[in-house]
Amino acid sequence: MSVNKISYQNIIGQLNNKTTLVAVSKIKPIEDILALYNLGQKDFGENYVQELVDKQSQLPTAIRWHFIGHLQSNKVKYIAPFVHLIHGVDSFKLLQEINKQAAKNNRIIKCLLQVHIAQETTKFGFGLNELNDLSMLQNLPNIQVVGLMAMASFSEDKQLVRNEFKQLKKLFDTLKIAQPQFSILSMGMSDDYTIALEEGSTMIRIGSLLFGKRN
Repeated sequence: MSVNKISYQNIIGQLNNKTTLVAVSKIKPIEDILALYNLGQKDFGENYVQELVDKQSQLPTAIRWHFIGHLQSNKVKYIAPFVHLIHGVDSFKLLQEINKQAAKNNRIIKCLLQVHIAQETTKFGFGLNELNDLSMLQNLPNIQVVGLMAMASFSEDKQLVRNEFKQLKKLFDTLKIAQPQFSILSMGMSDDYTIALEEGSTMIRIGSLLFGKRN
């Protein structure tokens, strides 16, 4: 088994009952996901639509599947029947398509708005100032936006990362006043999750610490 059981138990031990671990299982085999599932893990995150669809069909129905990659509008229909949470919603167009496909499946799909907080221009997301007005969420009855997600800069500068997380938490708290359904702040990955937890993350996305480094 290539799952790091000790690391898993260590991470779980750092979480409170309001914080969720999403095990990032992209390009990892069914056997590894099943091994972690058998240790008690229920939330798994995938980056690629086809891979997610293939795995979902082969694994226990009790798994809560999170789509955490960059989602193209024309691929929403493939995951709409079963996805638990879509993390990286970065445009109104994508919100509309998720709402449309959710309606076709008689579902309400939970989503997170992705916010661009990092210094790298390669990351996706709404700008901090684009989310002052969330009237765009009206008239979309088949989605429920339940919070925010972001990726910090890939940097050795821990203070930079901390400041980015602080910025996101401040925005989350501000938006939550008018959006009481906001309950999830998804920030923190293998390299920076401890800082994210200190700054108020309620959902961390961990891959390499659980499954080992990807090739």
